[in-house]
Amino acid sequence: MIVSALLLAAVACPQGDAPYLGEPIRYERTDTTDPVARLAARIAAKATTLARDERFGLLPALLDELDAPRETQALVFSKTSFQNALISPRNPRAIYFGDDVYVGSVPGSKVFELTGVDPEQGPIFYTLTDEADGPRIVRRDAECLRCHALGWTDEWPGVLVRSVHPDPDGTPVMRLGSTVTTHESPFAQRWGGWYVTGTHGEARHLGNVALDAEDDVALDVERGANVVDLSERCAIERHLTPHSDLVALMVLEHQTRAHDLIAQASYRARLALHRQAATDEALGAAQGAAISDATRSRLKEIADELLQYLLFRHEPTLPAPIAGTSDFAVRFAERGPRDRAGRSLRELDLGTRLFRWPVSYVIQGESFRRLPAPVLDIVLLRMLRILQGRSGLRAYGHLEPEQRRAVLEILADTLPWLPSEWRAAVGR
Repeated sequence: MIVSALLLAAVACPQGDAPYLGEPIRYERTDTTDPVARLAARIAAKATTLARDERFGLLPALLDELDAPRETQALVFSKTSFQNALISPRNPRAIYFGDDVYVGSVPGSKVFELTGVDPEQGPIFYTLTDEADGPRIVRRDAECLRCHALGWTDEWPGVLVRSVHPDPDGTPVMRLGSTVTTHESPFAQRWGGWYVTGTHGEARHLGNVALDAEDDVALDVERGANVVDLSERCAIERHLTPHSDLVALMVLEHQTRAHDLIAQASYRARLALHRQAATDEALGAAQGAAISDATRSRLKEIADELLQYLLFRHEPTLPAPIAGTSDFAVRFAERGPRDRAGRSLRELDLGTRLFRWPVSYVIQGESFRRLPAPVLDIVLLRMLRILQGRSGLRAYGHLEPEQRRAVLEILADTLPWLPSEWRAAVGR
């Protein structure tokens, strides 16, 4: 794909010996097809323009182009961005997300932080700058991977939601710890440094509050509980909506880690297969030799780690029913796709768990479909057996028989590319 000078070539990554650089992954390649790269191509070809809103500049048009609904808005006031000088509890950064894209926007800044999830290369990081002669999109490997390819993302390029202990101006107090939160995280550890609008009964989290100047040890979680109005906490009028919806935040946490684990499965599988090919060549084995026992064992390990997350094996029970303050829950569930019985993996529970059906909707995306065939085959075979109740009864005991059957039917109807065994399993 040719994007001209609008989308600059990736700056060399600082981690010169990182396993994702060079063969076989070549993360640095510039022919990605993620949503941001596609937008840059449309702008360069003059196939689209970003209209300027009188109040919010390019943001509304940018979200529309990237299909990142404004009801996904989540507000983070911790200084955990390269734009820290502009971020504070009074002026939080807004995060928006779509199925394969993330957008960061700070009021008062002309720079947008963008992440597009490429089907093969995983999360790719960019900025869009609102310049006098038009928007300028630049890939930012060198800057962004300093934080987005560390231990927080298992040393691979990734996106994440962090919970910190912010001081009064939003600076994380790192001696008190920092946590990457996912659907597996205890409710009580989530959202330090974030605003959270919604109700959650007697349950408590770390959001909506900063450390007291005279007590920099513990956050006052009572002051941050069941908040439905942010107007006295920040300049909410500077944002597209008055919400930082609790349910949107929980979906964001789930989705970011799912994207990372799918990308990691792709990276690790390609490395394993590449190493076997190199070994085969050194030993004089025929090109395309069968996968060795050692490589197959490695692929099974990769598949199992991914399956545990996609099937919500370690999701804790919600400590109380939850509800957001916006229409995010309704709009998200409407996005489908649905099976012939009208069911969707995007249906929410919000009483005892996040989703009604304990299989991630992210597997309906292109990144999952384009996993390397040897590991995708293992994932699909293992998942089918689990959903049929033929294996995994102990490890996946949280999947009730009715749920297994429903999920089988939803996947058989909504993923036409699945092997024929899936449709046969439900009599399709």
